[in-house]
Formats: sequence, structure tokens, C-alpha cells
Amino acid sequence: MRRTILITGGGTGIGRAVARHFAEQGENVIATGRRPGPLKELAVETGVRTVVCDHTRTAALTELLTDLPERIDVLVNNAGGNTDFDAEGRTDLDAYARDFRGNIEANLVGAALTTKALDQRLTAGGAVVHIGSIAADQGAGSYGAAKAGLAAWNLDLAAELGRRDITANVVSPGYIADTEFFRDRLSAERREALVAATAMGRAGAPEDVAEAVAFLASPAARHITGQVLNVNGGAQMTR
Repeated sequence: MRRTILITGGGTGIGRAVARHFAEQGENVIATGRRPGPLKELAVETGVRTVVCDHTRTAALTELLTDLPERIDVLVNNAGGNTDFDAEGRTDLDAYARDFRGNIEANLVGAALTTKALDQRLTAGGAVVHIGSIAADQGAGSYGAAKAGLAAWNLDLAAELGRRDITANVVSPGYIADTEFFRDRLSAERREALVAATAMGRAGAPEDVAEAVAFLASPAARHITGQVLNVNGGAQMTR
């Protein structure tokens, strides 16, 4: 049966790779994002249906519901990113508060609001997959705090949705190349250090994350929930 899959922040990077993967599998894919340009390119490239939406705004989510089908089989909460890269560089308390809240809103509140908005449309046998970050374990200011909060919040979500036969997990990437995450500000030295920190000796690719998301959304993962799946080439190991 063809599933309906909603991917937030699907216009670029990891979200785009996830959308492309599911589209190639013949699924009914809907991708959202804040920028019409990348969404249009995705739609032309893959045939995916796209909708402009800022997932931190309740009004935008209410409007989004009018564009969505009544059944959502898989929700991928990918929208977010480190908003510190867009900060003005001010160091006063008001600016710090604004920038700190920016990361919490973009990476935690947006995912929570989206999941809540879609609660009654998430179907039995389905899955919710959030995109976390290695920063939740290694630290990166308010961005790391937001991603750590996302993983913690998912524990309650998994318990709640599990009663309805819906799984909820986090995919936590390390350094993934070919995305807009660093806004083209990553130095060659920093990139080399990030790659050197891995056991695999290479940067991750958006497709690496897409495959992990696809697994957690597949029948093979029906008894996996409330977990964090690390996709970082061994840069952050667990037992």
C-alpha cells in the first residue's frame, strides 16, 4: 500500500535526500519548507508535492492542515538547523535571549508543534522520525540543547504513540557534507578535524541519513521506538 509521508524542511540537504528516497520508492511524498525556491526545484526534480510552511508558527500549521490528506503514515521532523549561524553577532542580553530562543523554536518547538498538529492524522502502523544531532551529546550551545531536548521529549512521545501502534525515534547525524548547515562558513581545517574524528574516515552524506530514516519508517523497525539512532561514522560511539 502506498504510504503518505510528510517531510518538514524538505527543500535542501538531509530533508531533500529523505524526500528523494521515499519518492523513488513510489511513496506519496509531501515536503515543506520556508523557501519556495528550493521546494520548486525539488518538485521539478522528483515530482514530490511541496507546501511552504514555517513550522514554528501555529497559524502556518493550521493552514498546512488544509493542504494535507486525512492520513499521514510517516512524519519526518527535519526542519531546523543551527540558527546561531544567522545571528547578528551582538553580545548583549537581549540578543543572547533572542538567539537562544531561536534555536529552541527552530529545532524543538517546531517539531513538537508539528507533531501535535498532526496527532489525529497519524495512523496505526506509522512512524514519527525526528532529525537530531551529535551536538546533543557533544555540545553546541543552544543548538545542542535544543537537539538534546528533542531526544528527551521524544521519550514521552514514543510512550504516548506506542499505544496507537506508532513508533517515534530520533536519527542523530554527525558531520554531513553537501548541506547548507554551516552556511558555507566551514573552514578546510575544521572539516578535516570533523572527518578525522570519525572511525570511517569520511564525512557523512545526506543519503546516509535518508537510509536510516527509511529503516525506522519501515516494517523492519516496528518494535523499535523511543530510541536515538546515531549516524556519525563513529564520531560519537555508544555501547
